[in-house]
Amino acid sequence: MNTVDFEKPVDTTTKPISSQLKKVFSLEDAGVYTSNQFDGARLNGVETASDSSAILIINPENEPINRSAYYAFKAWSSVPKTFYFTFKYPKGHKHRYIPKLKKNNRWRLIDSTNIFKKDSIVTIKVSLDKKPLTIAAQELQTSTDVKNWYMKLIRGKEYVRFKNFGKSKLGRQLPVLDIYRGAKKNKPIIVLLTRQHPPEVTGFFAFKEFLQTVLDNSELSSDFLRKYRVLAFPIVNPDGVDLGHWRHSAAGVDTNRDWSKYHQPEVRNIVKFVTKQLKKDKAVLLLGLDFHSTYEDVFYTNKIRERTTLPNFIEDWFAALEENISGYKVNEKAANSTSPVSKGWFLYGHNAVGITYEIGDKTPRDQIKLIGKVSAQQMMHVLLK
Repeated sequence: MNTVDFEKPVDTTTKPISSQLKKVFSLEDAGVYTSNQFDGARLNGVETASDSSAILIINPENEPINRSAYYAFKAWSSVPKTFYFTFKYPKGHKHRYIPKLKKNNRWRLIDSTNIFKKDSIVTIKVSLDKKPLTIAAQELQTSTDVKNWYMKLIRGKEYVRFKNFGKSKLGRQLPVLDIYRGAKKNKPIIVLLTRQHPPEVTGFFAFKEFLQTVLDNSELSSDFLRKYRVLAFPIVNPDGVDLGHWRHSAAGVDTNRDWSKYHQPEVRNIVKFVTKQLKKDKAVLLLGLDFHSTYEDVFYTNKIRERTTLPNFIEDWFAALEENISGYKVNEKAANSTSPVSKGWFLYGHNAVGITYEIGDKTPRDQIKLIGKVSAQQMMHVLLK
């Protein structure tokens, strides 16, 4: 298993993290209660502000960290009432995500009239009763939710092999879906990754639609999987996801900076697994897509293309997306990877095309599905030409 050198190395050895105290926070005078006692929660404390309002203390797992403050908690009251929550982050961090509300097993975006902003301070108004209301930065997609999704997706599909190829720092299983039809020997490999950063669920939603399209049993899918093999990793950082981290793993590390020396088990196990498949089956790694979220839809690409496995893929794929999605314009930002991110590992480690596939935080869910579906269809069309 070869390491890969980058122009700007990053120290990804284990760092200390601050764990949340898991509890029910009781605001007795108001008859209001909040809790972080569930996977994916992030709530570090609650302070009473008045009989109808409270301050939520939200801290990251460690610092330095990016300014993407994540939160998730449940709230309820002894009697029906309107209540106000104000978010309090450490100095230097601002509110990023519009709250999502879940009740009766259904997520919805909070009404904009119930969000109040004063300078950088954000307060929300919610209606509480005895039934807990989940309030989160993004829809919760825990390791259990992810597993339930992919196990249902692959049921009855004999051309999908499910494996746990290793364990995370805290012992959670690391799953991969090994997808191909016929013999796997010499089949070129495409790698799909997601959930390196826990809150980035819009990228995960695109990954879901993308993978579902690759597995839809269409003639296109069948032809594609006879020629190519897909290794899909649906949750790279399960510890960070379930711990409610802003960005890092249980080791306090950004896994998308560990694609050089592989200090952490999550990336190290992926690299070992992929390397073993390439060697054992005399295969070449063609393409790597890493699904993330940011403030806007954007594809981060490497400028080096001429001597890669697929020198014309990016141009052909992006042209096909614009042709097949009405009014859509690809937002590409090309720069050769200087720090140890996955798209750089694909390029420098395997001379393969590497793309970081980013979906905006606020991109409508229907649009995410459309982009995910069409991008998968057109990838298959381009690679079958």
